[in-house]
Parts: sequence; C-alpha cells; structure tokens
Amino acid sequence: MGEYILAIDQGTTGSTAVVVSRTGSILGKVNREFPQHYPKPGWVEHDLADIWTSVEASIEAALEVAKVSPKECIAIGITNQRETTVLWDRRTGEPIHRAIVWQDRRTADFCAELKKKGREPHFRERTGLVLDPYFTGTKVRWILEHVPGVRRRAEAGEIAFGTIDAWLVSRLSAGAAHVTDVSNASRTLLFDITKGAWDDGLLAEMNVPRGVLPEVRSCAEVYAKTKGLRVLPDGIPIAGMAGDQQAALFGQTCFLPGEAKCTYGTGAFLLMNVGDKPAVSRSGLLSTVAWKIGGTTTYALEGSSFIAGAAVQWLRDGLGIIKSASEIESLATSVRETGDVVFVPALAGLGAPYWDPGARGLIYGLTRDTTRAHLARATLEGIAFQIHDLMEAMRADAGRAIGRVRVDGGAAANDLLMQFQADLLGTEIDRPSNLETTALGAAYLAGLGSGIFADLEDIRRAHSVETVFRPSMDAPTRSAHITKWTRAVARARSEVQGALEDE
Repeated sequence: MGEYILAIDQGTTGSTAVVVSRTGSILGKVNREFPQHYPKPGWVEHDLADIWTSVEASIEAALEVAKVSPKECIAIGITNQRETTVLWDRRTGEPIHRAIVWQDRRTADFCAELKKKGREPHFRERTGLVLDPYFTGTKVRWILEHVPGVRRRAEAGEIAFGTIDAWLVSRLSAGAAHVTDVSNASRTLLFDITKGAWDDGLLAEMNVPRGVLPEVRSCAEVYAKTKGLRVLPDGIPIAGMAGDQQAALFGQTCFLPGEAKCTYGTGAFLLMNVGDKPAVSRSGLLSTVAWKIGGTTTYALEGSSFIAGAAVQWLRDGLGIIKSASEIESLATSVRETGDVVFVPALAGLGAPYWDPGARGLIYGLTRDTTRAHLARATLEGIAFQIHDLMEAMRADAGRAIGRVRVDGGAAANDLLMQFQADLLGTEIDRPSNLETTALGAAYLAGLGSGIFADLEDIRRAHSVETVFRPSMDAPTRSAHITKWTRAVARARSEVQGALEDE
C-alpha cells in the first residue's frame, strides 16, 4: 500500500480534489462545479450543501482516477476561496445563511461610510487591507444585522463564523475543531497581521462578537482528524491549510523574498514574497500573511483583479458566443488583433490598484467590423492588462524589478494569454508542468504538517518549469496598447458612471 496526500481545493465555481504522492506527483485530479446564486444585482451567494456535495464527489472521483484507496490517504490539505463568509450553528453544524461570496458587493455602502469617517488608515495599518466589500468582516456584520435572531445567538456563543477553510475542517471532523489558519485570518479586516491576533478594536468597529471567531493556527500542523464521513475513513489528519492564493505562492515554491507568482482563476492574483516583515503598499496593493510555519510568519504583497476566468465564463454563459471555455483561444487566434476593441472586465467592480467597487464592465471601440473573435481576443487581453497594472504597482512598492513571474491556474494554459502577458510586462513568464499549484501548495503544507516532507528544500525539488514565455513586443507597440487600456479604464470608473447616471 502507498501513502498519499489528499488536497481539497474549494474554489469559487467548483471543488477540486487532488491526490498527491510523497514525491509531489499528481496522480488524480477531479473538479466538480456547483451553482452560483445571485439574489440581487451585485450579490453572490453559495449554498453550503452544494459545496459539500461537490467536495464529496470530487474526492470520490479523484481517488478512483488515482486508483488509490481512501485508507491510503495519510494527510489532508485544504485550500479555499478566501473571503467567502460562513456562519453556522455550533451544535448542529447547519449554516444559518448561504455563504456570502468574496465577489459580493452588498456591503459597499458600509465600507464607504467607514471611509468617510476616516477609518481606512486605521484598518490598513493593522490588517494590511483596504476597506472594501471584498473582505470578510463586513459580510459577517451584514449577516448578524440582517438574519433575524442571529446576533442574539452569536452573542450567546451558539454561532460559529469562518471562511470556507474553517467550515471544511469542522465538516470533515464532525465539529471537533473550529480553527482557521493565519493566511485566511489575515483577509477578514478583523486580524492584526503584525501581532498575529484578532483585534478587539476592529471587532468593535465591525460589531462582531469575539465568541464567533475561530482559533487561528499555523499553516502546517494537525488541526483535527476525519470523523463520520461517507467518502473517507476516520482518523486521517487534516494537517495543512492556506487561502488559495497563498497556497499557490507556496505551491510555486516562492520561498524567498522577491519571488512572485500570478494565478489565473475566477479572478487573477499576483503575489510576491516579501519576507518576515509586512510591506506597506503606497500603490493600492495589499499586505497579507503568506503563511506561518513553526514560529515564523512570511508576508506577501498582493494585487487582485476580481474578474479573470470569470470573464470567459461570461462570454459562455452570459453572451453565448462560445459553448465552452476551451474554445476561446482558437476563436481569439483567428484574428491578429482586437480591431481596437478594449474590454475592461470590471464585472464586479475593480480591485487593486483602483479599489473601485462602483466601476462597471466596459467594451470600448466597437464598429460594424467587430466580430465575436475580436471580443474573445479583447477578453484575454483585458485579463492581461489588469495584471500589468498590478505589476506596475508591485514594482513601485518593492522598489525592484521582478525578473520573472511564475503562473498557474486554469487560464494559464492559454498560450495566447501567456504570450501577451509576457509582452505587456516585458518579463519572462514561467509556466510549470502542472498548473494545479494551489492544490499542490495545500498538499505540501499538509506534508510538512504531518512529517511527510522534511523541509522546504524537499518541496522545491519537486517543482519543474515546462514552458517559458519571453517578451517579443517592441516598446512603441506596448506603449500604444497600454494607452488604449488606460483610457478605457478611466471610462469604466465609478466617477464616470455616476456622471452618466446623473445626466
């Protein structure tokens, strides 16, 4: 019998289970999608029953693909969509509201109120974050304020709060543990990233009772063991945990300061390791905890664009111009350029470095000659332009050039997107042989937490680069592209939208 790590990557549109060998090889990977719920414009929710069904189904199928018995799993690692917010009954484990997803914008007005009161610098100093509905704390407050009876029960200690990682640990262990890891805690607007603890002052400003909070732990240790599951035996240690972007940074073996990665998933996220002290951003980026191993905390600078792969899904599901996401590259390459069409994919506002929740998606430059192929190409380029903006901000904050970027996520398989990204950044793009680095990061952390891997060098040896994309665009062409993008972003910003609505 072998010994394998099971990684659960619980994402925004689906759950992926990955079976990983002791040498870091992926033996089986299966994704199961689940429905999205949009009760009102700007609201995004998930049904926890749907998520759990997708987790169970992906685990069963991945083990079958890998030809591995559930009894051969010796550790479980978890990675997750980060700021998505769950409250559940401590006694029954039942959620008291649908999960409010990180993309949800319902708390934008409350964030604006706090900004008007001058509170953003206070939050930024302690949490490394900006006041935006993206983050968890305002979502917790919303549920406590709007679901009848929940605040009273929360103050009585009957309700537990967590991001998806905490809920999964509880569900996998039959409620034995209410824990989160430091990387997920750092995304809540409630956690002091320098002190490594929940902050009573921030809790008071959000009106969130301390009794709902999970215990904050490191990213590589045993949190609990499986119990009472249909798809796994009792007693498997849950031994590694990190938010999806931090897990991808770890899975890309960016263990040294200055090493960076970009993940192209539902959104796109650029992170750079900055070492054992948080970096203060002056360019609209976030300071966040990358991971904590043993007693050492590693920090990162992060830039996030809310819509990346989700823009391709919108072409498929919203406009119907493609039947599957995999069609977009062949359609986009059927034209040599976009025909001056620029797509700003601000379908959920704009994230870093703009932090403009009121921005709206914009397709600019349409003519009678525009075809669906031009729009497909403009969609891929729009994803890359957002990363260019993040990279420029990161270079300014870091005070150094970034020589190469490691990429992962589903859209990183798109050669057209990766080459255009290298051209825009003027930087080499390294694409590994395996794009599932988020799940690999969770598996590596679980391997460390359970003693399967001895140290970081053990993990680094398993990483390999398959393809390098080198910039080939000349400077004038790059400048012209960026000028058009900048003008289009200005038109998509909320100030312009507000002016148009007032006319």
